[in-house]
Amino acid sequence: MVFNWLHISILLFFLVGFLMAAGALTGAFFLSPRARDKQMGMSYECGMLPLAGARIQFHLNYYIYALIFLAFEVDVLYLFPVALFYSQTTGFSAFFKVFVFLLVLALAVLFFHAKGVFKWPRKPIS
Repeated sequence: MVFNWLHISILLFFLVGFLMAAGALTGAFFLSPRARDKQMGMSYECGMLPLAGARIQFHLNYYIYALIFLAFEVDVLYLFPVALFYSQTTGFSAFFKVFVFLLVLALAVLFFHAKGVFKWPRKPIS
């Protein structure tokens, strides 16, 4: 394999990124205050005592929506390179590939809808 300027620039990019992250973490370690008292461990440091714990339990649907959002967001990211090079293709092969990809996404939405994922549980009115 030939090692050219492109490989060097990629390695340099990763090295600079690693050094910037390591520098930020090292700087935060050395410059952060070391005082540890009871107030530092509180949920909110506003001078008022908290009434209850800061940890609350979220409903499972929040997590399901977040996972579905991430899955579809990553899938949509695959469409950007396709859109960029779509004008350079010949014939309908690229169109059918994109169509199948979008069809799978649409079928996934229909599957989630049929499973009742998008139905939010209602709390009884009291």
